[in-house]
Amino acid sequence: MDYAEPSSSGGHIYTAASTACGINRHSALCVLCRYRHKTHWTGAPHRLNREFGVRFGDRAYAFEELIAELGAAFLCSGFGIVNDPRPDHAAYISSWLDILDRDHKAIFTAANQAQKGVEFLTGLTSSELDT
Repeated sequence: MDYAEPSSSGGHIYTAASTACGINRHSALCVLCRYRHKTHWTGAPHRLNREFGVRFGDRAYAFEELIAELGAAFLCSGFGIVNDPRPDHAAYISSWLDILDRDHKAIFTAANQAQKGVEFLTGLTSSELDT
């Protein structure tokens, strides 16, 4: 696993050059993506046991995506990593609007689950993160 390390500018950077899909590890997008996936990772039955969706677009899938995005945002904020929004973020986020329209408490539930994921991750050792 690569680690976010402090940079001379006060933020954090990743230690390796690029990912398998070509994202520059020094970009905030790479860090955000990695933190999203680590937040998903915390939802496994033997970790925090969150409900995952069966297919893209179903309610549980969209809700888990919202949790992962919030978890990534919380982790980036905690590490001082700034992410520049991109136009495709708005389209991606629009998939959660149905959930947020139907349930006005959904954002709070998702934020709570995301925070639990962040606390789970920050309580692990580096060797535990690789499993």
